[in-house]
Amino acid sequence: MDKRLLTIQDISCVGQCSLTVALPVISACGIETAVLPSSVLSNHTAFKGWTFNDLTSDMENILAQWKKENITFSAFYTGYITAAQIPVIQKIIKETSREGALKIIDPVMADNGKLYPGFAEDFPQKMAQLCKEADVILPNITEACLLLGIPYPAENYDKAFIEKMCADLHKMGAKNVVVTGVSFEKDKLGVAVYDGHSVEYYFTERLPVQMHGTGDAFASAFAGTYCRGWSLLKAASLAADFVVESIKATLDDKDHWYGVKFEKAIPFLTSRL
Repeated sequence: MDKRLLTIQDISCVGQCSLTVALPVISACGIETAVLPSSVLSNHTAFKGWTFNDLTSDMENILAQWKKENITFSAFYTGYITAAQIPVIQKIIKETSREGALKIIDPVMADNGKLYPGFAEDFPQKMAQLCKEADVILPNITEACLLLGIPYPAENYDKAFIEKMCADLHKMGAKNVVVTGVSFEKDKLGVAVYDGHSVEYYFTERLPVQMHGTGDAFASAFAGTYCRGWSLLKAASLAADFVVESIKATLDDKDHWYGVKFEKAIPFLTSRL
């Protein structure tokens, strides 16, 4: 039976993020991709304004229909979700998992030391409950700090800090940890990968920009390649390279501030698979 992945996150109709990234990127990796939108936004929240429609109340009905149809999944990947959705998502995973189903959790909630707008201060503790059940979690450094309840170090950290962070996240319950946005040199940016035994690193060039949607591009490429059976480090490395190619495809368009042109990097991704 072919693998079928369910991704649960918001759909921002415009903005090259969340489900509009996950569906094409994971599909391009050759994995059947099912979706469960957690909410619908007119556009993502970096725009001046947006509409928002919460879909939590639809999730139980969708689950009930899936059970009637005997629909099951071999992998799950969650992105931007709300606190109220966490217990529903746990129920969906429990009741629709195939044997050995992978659970990939991207704890989307913060960056640069701050929670995203709309999240309560206790949200990280609630997200930690979902992360405890994961096969892989994909936090950035801010999110990792929030999950652990420790201060955000900005750029004042070393390998010892990152490696203790990875070990502590593993002790929290996650089987594998991939921390993104790690840098020990000003011109390098990468990931720290921990499988419960050792930390490995992969670095790419650091481009002189910050762009929206790169975390979603990374997580989607990681989910697609990891579900193909790639190793943790190999999947994270290709995902990081895919992000760099997406950024490079966007650099010459100064008006394209709201996301990365990941579509132009999909041929790069598929050529590496």
